Amino acid sequence: MNADSHGRNDRLIDSLTEILGPEAVITDIKEREFYSADVYAAGATCAAAIRPTDKAALARAVGATTKAGYAVIARGGGMSYTRGYAPQREDTVVIDLGALNKIVEISESDMYITVEAGVTWKQIYDALKPKGLRVPFFGTFSGMRATIGGGLSQGALFMGTARYGQAADNVLGLEVVLADGSVVKTGQASLRNAKPFYRTYGPDLTGLFIHDGGALGIKTQATFKLMQTPAETDYVSFVFPGVELVASALSDVARSGAAEDAYVFDPESTEKNLVSLGIVQDVKTLAGVITGQSSLRKGIVEGAKLVRAGRSFTKENTFSLHVVCAARSRAAVEADIAAIRKIAAQHGGEEIPNSIPKSVRAIPFKPVNGVLGTNGDRWAALNAKVPHSQSHKIIEAGEKLFASYKERMDALGVTTSRLLIAIDTFAFSYEPVLHWYDSWLPVHARTPEADYMKNFKEPAANPEAAALVEEIRQKLTELFAEFGASSNQIGKTYPYLKNLDANTARLLKAIKAHTDPDGQFNPGVLGLG
Repeated sequence: MNADSHGRNDRLIDSLTEILGPEAVITDIKEREFYSADVYAAGATCAAAIRPTDKAALARAVGATTKAGYAVIARGGGMSYTRGYAPQREDTVVIDLGALNKIVEISESDMYITVEAGVTWKQIYDALKPKGLRVPFFGTFSGMRATIGGGLSQGALFMGTARYGQAADNVLGLEVVLADGSVVKTGQASLRNAKPFYRTYGPDLTGLFIHDGGALGIKTQATFKLMQTPAETDYVSFVFPGVELVASALSDVARSGAAEDAYVFDPESTEKNLVSLGIVQDVKTLAGVITGQSSLRKGIVEGAKLVRAGRSFTKENTFSLHVVCAARSRAAVEADIAAIRKIAAQHGGEEIPNSIPKSVRAIPFKPVNGVLGTNGDRWAALNAKVPHSQSHKIIEAGEKLFASYKERMDALGVTTSRLLIAIDTFAFSYEPVLHWYDSWLPVHARTPEADYMKNFKEPAANPEAAALVEEIRQKLTELFAEFGASSNQIGKTYPYLKNLDANTARLLKAIKAHTDPDGQFNPGVLGLG
């Protein structure tokens, strides 16, 4: 920076310190580097990071930052892998929303929960569990760290997704800070004298700020609908000899509406997921299985089954489908399980012990060790959500693309795995993941537990492999665009604006011009700015 930039930076730091207090303003270089890199890539090192504890002070800080000419980027749990919060400019202030972590209200009578944006999915789950309540979609694999603000900005999905969709499908309203520091509310809470119990009275303004990557506003609070926690839950798993068969089975399971969760691991990813997701942690997982059942006796029986199954419940070179069913009665769950068994049999599935889905649900929010692979390797995912009729075509196209890179991938030690997920009855998610050995980013060194890290050390920098991974990712995003696919975590990776209908793009730019007239909110995200 030149001398004038340093002076401008000092004045902004002074203003932010006055507004937020010195403990909430972060200028240490190592910390700024941490806040400037996501799980996949580092951006320009931000000028400062702030960690506000008060929503009103945050709004004032946003206004002061944009008035000083700086960019503003909101960051939740830090789990982006699409450069979601990686700055494009050094004159950027990153907002760590993790200290806005209050549960504002749980209304058991009106069946909603209002929380600040830095609350994690685990916090919500733990607060609601004793009350016998739950958000229908209730979190991601990374929900111990991932926040609701980040999830609504980036498209969170997994727990409950096969029946209830994504986080976006369960939110009732938001509180959002605009670039000038003003605060808007959406949903019923935007009306005088109203509770935040309803979303769509008038135009759905909530939807404007969902999956926007923080381009249109900084989410500070959200309200979600609640449901009673199902009294009965059961699990079933199958293996299939090929991806075509398992993909067809997953689509039929989704269309049936019988599952809360339905997902597929490929042969390469099964063992990695068992370790990195913490599924094989015998004592803790067994305890979770036991306490998660409707009776102690049933819990002991189910826990014993899990121990007996151990690690030998999958076969080599097979794709495994894992399903969770939940309902108000045992009879209803058994009917859903029977329907899924019938679907699996029709597609050549062989039932195996249900250890994976049972273990995932036993302790749904484990430490986020999986930001690194099981040998200290890096990974980067992309995903394409398509209608079921296109599932085979996009998988085939993806495999053809990887085959064209096989020689280069083998030479540089780059491998791939795949995750398939059912989203409600109507969407199929194809998620290829690239794995390679490379030096770590700050999130890799700071996030996993010490016990997970002790058996490996940081690999050497591997720029050739990293360049190949980036090249393949760009090709994949182009391929997904050819299918008209949707993707979560758009960030600065997918060519979103470029592929919009011209009139729709014009409308989006007009909305951006109102909420953020100088383009200071997360420049580059969604292709804006």
